[in-house]
Amino acid sequence: MTVAPNENEKPTAERILDIAERLVQTRGFTNFSYADIAAELGITKASLHYHFPGKAELGQAVIARYGERFADALSEIDRTVPDARAKLEAYAGLYADVLRGNRMCMCGVLAGEYETLPDPMRAAVIRFFDDNQTWLVHVLDEGLQDGTLAFSGSKGDVAQTILVTLEGAMLVARPYDDLGRFTATSQQLIIGLTGSGAV
Repeated sequence: MTVAPNENEKPTAERILDIAERLVQTRGFTNFSYADIAAELGITKASLHYHFPGKAELGQAVIARYGERFADALSEIDRTVPDARAKLEAYAGLYADVLRGNRMCMCGVLAGEYETLPDPMRAAVIRFFDDNQTWLVHVLDEGLQDGTLAFSGSKGDVAQTILVTLEGAMLVARPYDDLGRFTATSQQLIIGLTGSGAV
């Protein structure tokens, strides 16, 4: 049996990224400082600057890692989920899992702070959404071919609607602390893509 590594055994840079990711997803990027991370890790701010010279570099690294993990999750869905409708359900499940952990989609949070972000972080946020929309277009195309989905409008517009609806559903569910609100919205969204209604 493989034993998971103790948090303290992780490299310092990875532990910094873990904490920064959680803080972004729960507070937002502008609402934490290097001092918050240093205090939690029990290290000096100088040690943080050794790994990430500034908060902009830290933000870029956090988004890059988050985007890579999300892309891996989408690849896993492609490998293991049988049809397009089920892929959309699994995709909505990724968002539900984040919300279940009392967090928000990182790039959804950062989109709300877009005007205050450094340019490289802005570009990374847009790339995350573009990559998701591209994946959704492929799933929608697959759904038309395998007969599990039916919708009106262009695949690009429908993909954008899916993305925006799930991100918005997370935002509305959060203040209620009610995953059920998100789940009801995501289920209605997918029902509307099966021919019983258009998005």
